[in-house]
Amino acid sequence: MPTLSRLLRNARLTAGVLLSAALASGCALVIPQTVELHDAWPAGLPANAELADVPFLPQDEYQCGPAALATTLIYAGVKVTPEDLVSQVYLPARRGSLQVEMLAAPRKYGIVSYKLAGRFEDVLREVAAGNPVIVLQDFGVWPVSVWHYSVVAGYDRAGGNVILRSGVNPRPPMPFAVLEYLWKESDYWAMVTPPPGRIPATATESEYAEAIAAMARVGDARAARTAYSAFLRRWPDDLAGSIGLANSHYALGELKDAESVLRQASESHPDSVPVLNNLAQTLSDEGRNEEALSVIDRAIVIPSPFAASAGETRETILQRIAAAKR
Repeated sequence: MPTLSRLLRNARLTAGVLLSAALASGCALVIPQTVELHDAWPAGLPANAELADVPFLPQDEYQCGPAALATTLIYAGVKVTPEDLVSQVYLPARRGSLQVEMLAAPRKYGIVSYKLAGRFEDVLREVAAGNPVIVLQDFGVWPVSVWHYSVVAGYDRAGGNVILRSGVNPRPPMPFAVLEYLWKESDYWAMVTPPPGRIPATATESEYAEAIAAMARVGDARAARTAYSAFLRRWPDDLAGSIGLANSHYALGELKDAESVLRQASESHPDSVPVLNNLAQTLSDEGRNEEALSVIDRAIVIPSPFAASAGETRETILQRIAAAKR
C-alpha cells in the first residue's frame, strides 16, 4: 500500500497535469474558485499571510484527523496531543475521521469549532485573521477516495500557493489550484478552532450562535461565558446570545451578572418569554420573589411555546412567597 507521503506527492503531480489541461480549456468547473481569485482578488484581503507559530505535528498513516485537529487546538492554547484525540475522532473501521467527530471534539476543551462556508476566499480570510484552517481533501483517483486532513497556515498571492501543515513535511507549499482540486470532492469542507474569545472572521451571526451553543452543552461554563461575551460585542442585540450569556453567568452562580444581561435583553426583546422567565427565576433565586412575580406575570400572558415553563416558574415563585410568610 502506498504511503501517505507518496500519495501526497502523486496527487500533486496528477493535479498539476490536470491543472495545465484545465487552464488550456477554460475548466471553470474544475477550479472555479481559484479562477475567481485570479481574476478578482478579494477586497481588503492581504496579498500574503503566514502563521509561523502554528505547530508541525507529523501525521501517522490514516490518522491525519487527530494530528490536524491537535495542530489547530495547540495553536488556540489547548494542551493536547494527537494521541489524546485518537479515541475521540479516529474510527479504525474507516481508517479515518468523520467531520462530525472533528467538529465535536474541540467543544470538550472549551473551544468553539466552526464549519466554514466552503469558499476559498473564506479560508484565506481566516488565515489572514490569525486562524489556521483544517481542510478535507481527497488524494484518491476515481472511483477510490483517499481522504486527508491538512491545515492551511499561510498563503502567498504572488506565488499562487498555500502553506500547509500536512503529512510528514513541516511546511509544504501547494498551488491554489491543486488545493481546490483536491478539496472540492469534500464539498469544500473546512473548519477552524479559535479560542473562545476570538470569533472567526467569516462567521455569521446565526451559525456562530449555534456553534457556541453546541460547545456550551458539553464545555466549561467559563468558556461559554467568554464566547458569548465576545459574540455580543459583535452582535449586541442577538437574543440567543443574550440568553446564552445569562445562562453561563447563572451556571457559575453569578446571579447579579445574569440579571443584568437579562434586563438589557428584555429592553430589546420585551415580548421574549424565555428572557422574562429566566429573569424571574434569577430574581427569585436572589430572594426577590415579589419582583420576580411581577416579571413572570408579564410572561404568562404572552402566547409562546414556552408558556408551560413560565407557568412552572410562576408556581415556584408563589410557593416561595407562601413559605416566606409562614
